[in-house]
Amino acid sequence: MVGKYSDIICEVKGQIGIIKFNRPKALNSFGGNLIPEAVAAFRELNDHPDTVFTVLTGEGRFFSAGADVKGKSDAPPTANFPNDGEKKIAFVSRYSIAQELLRSIIDHKKVVVLALNGPAVGGGAAWFEGMSDIVVAAEGAWLQITFSALGLVPEYGSAIGFAQNVGVHRANEMLMFGRRVNVEELMEWGMVNHIFPKEGFHDKVISWLEEQLSVNDGKSMMEVKRLQNAPIRDARMMAVVNAVDALAERFVEDAPKKRFEAKRKELEEKSKNRASKI
Repeated sequence: MVGKYSDIICEVKGQIGIIKFNRPKALNSFGGNLIPEAVAAFRELNDHPDTVFTVLTGEGRFFSAGADVKGKSDAPPTANFPNDGEKKIAFVSRYSIAQELLRSIIDHKKVVVLALNGPAVGGGAAWFEGMSDIVVAAEGAWLQITFSALGLVPEYGSAIGFAQNVGVHRANEMLMFGRRVNVEELMEWGMVNHIFPKEGFHDKVISWLEEQLSVNDGKSMMEVKRLQNAPIRDARMMAVVNAVDALAERFVEDAPKKRFEAKRKELEEKSKNRASKI
């Protein structure tokens, strides 16, 4: 039995736990209750007695568009702070929920399978790819990380995660320049394990994992993960903490303020144009 959630779907199919972002109208952006519910679901599946795999995926055409720049919950605090120290504390505190999500993934006992059902942008393209144990994707999916364009930094350890997975130079082109990269190219680079047809993607991923379970011992697969991650666990967490510190400093400097406002206006204008054509 798994908990009921509003902005994610959490279910168990045999030895496979599934966490599915479920804000398709908002392209599964990180608004509403999505992040705290994902934290709760990872904790729940971590302790599930039967599962071996935990699949993270999305509902609809996007895996995740990252920050909900149109939503109030992702808007930077606008209070007037008496000094930069209190301003930084406010931002660091604001990132604690997402930091706990990344810790939950790093410390997760089950094999984490990221299943990119569609494109991912920003945090959706950065947070999970380097921390997952297996990455699969639907044909035509792509990643784009636009942190530099918004005056931000690679969030929650993604600078290290990408460098370790695709190499420093390729990672820098994605993280510094915001280069959009399709999953076919990422498979050549070694970040994506398998690509499945978009039609029936989720069912195909589950069937593939069931095939692995029919051949391989679940505890042995989990032990592979534990032995790989044990020596690097603290370094991964330090990378997450360092990224939170750097991100908070960017906001103390007000670097992203104008860029976020311009992006919000751009999205609102696009939304109005679409509505006028209907």
